[in-house]
Amino acid sequence: MTDGAPTDLLHVDLSAGSVERERLPDRWLSEYVGGKGLGARYLYDRLEPGTDPLGPDNYLLFTLGPLSGLLPGEPQFAAITRSPLTGAFLDSYSGGEFAAALVGALDGALGVAITGRAEEPTVLELDDGTATLSSARDLWGRDVVETCDALADPVACVGPAGENRVRYATIASDGGDHHAGRGGAGAVMGSKRLKAVVARGPRPDPSPAVAALRDEYERRYREHDVGRWHAASATLETVDFADEVGVLSTRGWQEGSFDGAADIGIDAARDAAVERETDGNSEIPGGFRVRTETGESVPRGATQMSLGAGLGIDDFDAVAALGQVCDRLGIDVISAGNAVAWTVRAVEAGIVDAPDSLGSDPDFGDESAARELIASIARREDGVAAALADGVEAAADRLGGAELVPTIKSMELPAYDPRGSPAMALAYATSDRGACHRRSLPAETEVFEGDSWDDTDRVRLVMREQTITSVLWSLIADDFAGAVLEDDLGAEWLSTADATAPTDAAELLRVGERTWTLTRLFNVREGFDASDETLPSVFERPLAGGPSSGDAIDTDWFDGLRRRYYAARGWNEAGIPTRDLLDRLNLLDVVDDDTPVARESAVRCSD
Repeated sequence: MTDGAPTDLLHVDLSAGSVERERLPDRWLSEYVGGKGLGARYLYDRLEPGTDPLGPDNYLLFTLGPLSGLLPGEPQFAAITRSPLTGAFLDSYSGGEFAAALVGALDGALGVAITGRAEEPTVLELDDGTATLSSARDLWGRDVVETCDALADPVACVGPAGENRVRYATIASDGGDHHAGRGGAGAVMGSKRLKAVVARGPRPDPSPAVAALRDEYERRYREHDVGRWHAASATLETVDFADEVGVLSTRGWQEGSFDGAADIGIDAARDAAVERETDGNSEIPGGFRVRTETGESVPRGATQMSLGAGLGIDDFDAVAALGQVCDRLGIDVISAGNAVAWTVRAVEAGIVDAPDSLGSDPDFGDESAARELIASIARREDGVAAALADGVEAAADRLGGAELVPTIKSMELPAYDPRGSPAMALAYATSDRGACHRRSLPAETEVFEGDSWDDTDRVRLVMREQTITSVLWSLIADDFAGAVLEDDLGAEWLSTADATAPTDAAELLRVGERTWTLTRLFNVREGFDASDETLPSVFERPLAGGPSSGDAIDTDWFDGLRRRYYAARGWNEAGIPTRDLLDRLNLLDVVDDDTPVARESAVRCSD
C-alpha cells in the first residue's frame, strides 16, 4: 500500500469508459478531512444545480476517511450523491467486509467518484489503487445475495429495486448484511447501469503506535456506556426503549406503543440468534445473526420498528423474514415499512384499491401482504406499487392520502414518533438528507430529562449532535465505537497519522459546522428553504396509547423552535446561511453565484 495518508480520488466516467486519478486540493483535505465533508465539497463543486439525480450527470461517490481501517470498530464507507427521493444532499453509510477491503482497494485514494451511464450492466473492479470496468449482463436481474455469491471478492451492489430505480433503493454489501440505506443511493447506482463494485485490497498495516492506540480505544469503548449497551443489545434494544417511553410508531403512525414489542425486541433476538457479527479485526460484537427461510439475516432496530411495530406484526421470525426480503431486493426497510403502512391505511380509507398482486385488502399484522407489496414495489409491477416506488409523498401527491404517513423533504420518517419527544421533530425537520434520526437522536435524552428543558436546550442538543456526527462521518468512524472519539473528535488519532487534517479539537468542531453548512448551501441551491422544514399534519393529532397518549405537537410552537434553531445556526428566517457565518467558516469564496446567501443578519429570537 502507498505510505502516508490518502490524498487522491479515482474518477470513473461510465459513459466514456474512462478512469482517471486526481489529486485533491490540500485545502479540501484540511477543511473537510474526508468522508462526508470531502464528499460534500466535491459534490458542491462538480454537480450542476438541477441535475437529474437519476440522469447520467449525477455523481455517486464512495468515500473513506484518513483513518479508515485503523479506527476502533467496524470500517465504514460513505455513499454520497444527490438523492433521487428528496433532491437534497445524500450521505449514507455502511460497514463490513466491503468497507474494510475498500481501504486497500483504493490504495492512496480517499474515494471513487462515478459519473455517466454505462451502455450495458457493468461491474467496477477496484484493486490496489486501480479501477477497471467489465460486463455484468449475466448479473442483471439477480438479487443482492445472488450477486454477492457470484463475485468472489467483497462486493457492494444493487438488487432489483436499484435496477428499477426505486427511489429508496439501497447499496448492499456482504450478501445483504449491510446497506447504505436511506435516500436512494442504490437507485442512482442502478440508473448508471452499475450493478456492482468489487474491492480487493488488504487493510492498512498500522504502526505500533497506532496499534497501541486502537487497543486503548477499544478498551475504552468496552467500558463506555455505549459500548456496554452495544455488547448487550445492539440496535435491537431500541424497540424496547421506544415502546417503553411511548415513541414507537405503531400501525402506520396511529399509536405510540406496540403491544407486541416484547415479541420482536431484544429478548426475542437473543433467543433466535445463532451468533453475533464481528468484523474479524476486533473484539467488538455486531448485530444478532438469525436464520430465515431464505438464508441468514442480521435484523437491526429499524427493521423491527418499521416492519414490525409499524406494520403491527408481532412475530419475530416473520419480521426477520420480511427484513430479509428487503435486504435481498436492496430496498430501504424504513421507507418500505412506511409504504406498506400507507397502503393499508389508504385502502381502509377508500383512497386506493388494493394492488392486484395482493389478491385481497391488506391489513396490519399481515406479513404475507407486506411481502407481496414490497416485492411489487421493487419491480414497479402495478399502479399503486409503481407510484410507491417513487416514495410515499409522490404516491400521495398522485393518489391522495397525504395526511396518512408523514414525510419531511419527501423522506419517510424513522419510527421514533416526535409527539413523545418534541426535539425529535426539530432533528427530523432540519436534517440535511430528509427525515433522519442518524444526524441527531435527542429522544434518547429528552424522554428522561426533557421535563426540565426549555427550547434553548432542545436547539443546543440537536445542533451539537448534528455537528459532531458531521465530524465523525468525515473521519467515517464506526457508528457506535465512534462514541469514544467525541471528547477530542479524533484529534489524538489524526496526530498519529501523516495527514493534512487538523489535529485540534476546536478546529475539528469547525470542520463539522463547515460541513453541515455546506450541505445546507447545496440544498438551498437546489431550492430548499424553511417551507420544506414544516411538520406533517400527522403530528398535530394526539397519539393514542402508551406513555405518550394524548401528546401532539403545536405547529406555532414548532415554528418558533425552528426559528430559534436558524438563529443559533447563523441562518436567516428562510433557513439560508448568512454572509457572516460563511466568512467565519471560510466558505465565502466557496459559495457560487447559483446559491442564495442571506446578506441580512440571522433572525434573533427572544427568550
